[in-house]
Amino acid sequence: MKNLWNEKKAQNYTSDLQQRVYTSNLLGQNDSLVLHGGGNTSVKTTMNGEDVLLVKGSGWDLVSIKEEGFAPVKMSTLLEMAKLESLSDSDMVSGQREALLDSEAPNPSVEAILHALIPFKFVDHTHADAVVTLSNNVNGKEFIQKVFPDFLIVDYVMPGFELAHTIYEMTKELDWAKIEGIILHNHGIFTFDDDARESYNKMIDAVTQAEVFLQQNASLQIAQKFEPSECDMQKIVKVLSEAKGYEISININQSPLANYYASQDNLREFASRGVLTPEHIIRTKRVPLIMEDTDLESGVANYMKEYEAYFKKFATDEIMINPAPNYMVIKNLAVISFGQTPKEAAIINDIVEHTMKAVLHADKLGGYESISLKDSFAMEYWELEQAKLKK
Repeated sequence: MKNLWNEKKAQNYTSDLQQRVYTSNLLGQNDSLVLHGGGNTSVKTTMNGEDVLLVKGSGWDLVSIKEEGFAPVKMSTLLEMAKLESLSDSDMVSGQREALLDSEAPNPSVEAILHALIPFKFVDHTHADAVVTLSNNVNGKEFIQKVFPDFLIVDYVMPGFELAHTIYEMTKELDWAKIEGIILHNHGIFTFDDDARESYNKMIDAVTQAEVFLQQNASLQIAQKFEPSECDMQKIVKVLSEAKGYEISININQSPLANYYASQDNLREFASRGVLTPEHIIRTKRVPLIMEDTDLESGVANYMKEYEAYFKKFATDEIMINPAPNYMVIKNLAVISFGQTPKEAAIINDIVEHTMKAVLHADKLGGYESISLKDSFAMEYWELEQAKLKK
């Protein structure tokens, strides 16, 4: 992985927050680290005599974040939250909001408590493709331990308060100087340092280690298996728009990667093994519509029926989102993403592109394996997302 640090440019950023903005932007420029709002960063400082965490605000992308995109939260409040035995995510968000030093700042990241727990000035968190490819594997624990022997390794835990409290309990007696970072299985990676450049360098070096492991043990040969051909776009738009309840935009992917992916044997089983990193599920749903040997109307109807069964199995008082698919894989033809706008369809396609490559790599290492159905539902129907629907 290329290190984008530029010493000449870096000299223009003198304050801690300016350095935080600069390295955050560097991380955001690499879509194999973060995609469309993913990841978060922070810096610890003092404001008006108060220890403060300046953490990425909700709604900001790392690639374009500016100083005003970092929310100033009282460290004392965040550290007290970490000690609690239970805390709903909505209460966590409101508590963090009350602890802001600037009432006009964006909502702090849901990982703010975890950032506060890490006793270094600069903290970087990404969902690096290479790292989650290794952990989303039937042999993931073995591979992660081998590649990252000096990291704290954490089994998958729901993001937000639950994850922060888990790490609080795990690190009570930890000598932080003896670890290089944190690996969250099926989720991502944290690096940290008291120097902005070093925290960034640690991220690049760690992800490079994972990339090298994949190159040496799971190299891919993407072979063109069929000639790209035209899709019946009008029919796809008509059928999916009816299912969604609005006029959709579509993004058709017939790249060599999509071509190879859509030509796999046992396509339904192969392409329906879950998301690459948990936050993707809000964009893509857990699985695509697989079109092999049925007509489009029947395929969509069956997908929606199966989605409703999945919802009923795990739901308590949640409101079901629209059960229609967000993307589809057509055997020997294409991967097609759907959105309310061309931009949304393109974002889903970006996520699917990264997932396809990761799945193919992981299968070379023994088999791709995402989070469980239960954990998938918990993320898809996260309290914070449901709050938006209930409004």
